[in-house]
Amino acid sequence: MSVNRPTADGYETEYELERGTRIGSLLMAFAGVAFVGYGVVFLARTFFGTGFELGVATLNGVTPADLDAIDPAIMHYINHLHVATAAFIIATGIAITALAWYGVRSGQLWAWATAIVAAVIGLAIALPMHYADLFAHDWVTHLGPIYLATIVFVVGAALSYRGIRSGPRTAKTGENVEA
Repeated sequence: MSVNRPTADGYETEYELERGTRIGSLLMAFAGVAFVGYGVVFLARTFFGTGFELGVATLNGVTPADLDAIDPAIMHYINHLHVATAAFIIATGIAITALAWYGVRSGQLWAWATAIVAAVIGLAIALPMHYADLFAHDWVTHLGPIYLATIVFVVGAALSYRGIRSGPRTAKTGENVEA
């Protein structure tokens, strides 16, 4: 039996709200996996690639070999920063995936909010620097994957929130608790 619940834009069945939560949490988790993938590529390029990030061929014409010729410590330091950045991208992706898959999928608002805060803080701090024109980069390969994952994440967050806000749920089963 399907129960109609009032929402901001009319009435939806309980099934539709639960389906939105399931699909939304799946999209959020998929975006988290994409963040992990981006971090792994970032890490791999540090050790097996050009020494710079995706979409960055040179730093204003200066290659990693040029920097290494000046002082090998420069490239070691850049690689150190790339490894640390990749680690935090991967860790954030894992956290978002777990929060979405286990918490959001069961209707837990705290898990949804935590996943949102983690993603927003990471992106809000990291992305603006790319628009300061401090070095040349190919926008599509450098930021395109993150923007695509972010769009998937936002769609998932919006879908899942509609179902979560439809009513409080129990911590164990995720079922709606009737007041």
